[in-house]
Amino acid sequence: MSGSALIMYETSNDGVTLRAALSGELDLRDADEVRDNLAAAAKASTYQVLQIDVSEVTLMDSYALGALVSVRNTAAAAGVTVTLVNPSPPVAKAIQVTGLSDVFGLPTE
Repeated sequence: MSGSALIMYETSNDGVTLRAALSGELDLRDADEVRDNLAAAAKASTYQVLQIDVSEVTLMDSYALGALVSVRNTAAAAGVTVTLVNPSPPVAKAIQVTGLSDVFGLPTE
């Protein structure tokens, strides 16, 4: 990835979940590349769930959040469910403000 965001993938032993961990700043600079990378992984996956760990994301702007919604929609069209896990404070705030908790499988507060 050319910017400051980084994606690491890990397969699960259950055969159902593909895990992706995002770290760094996720903003306009990296959002399209992150979206395209995650969407391609979801479409090419034999897994049923794409679980995205966002615990190490230090910044998330609205463009990046929109990119994750796009990933979710692309994945859903391919039969893959996208969930976000372990939201860092910036991610939790962005999701709370936009009301997208249910979309990403996060508990509402």
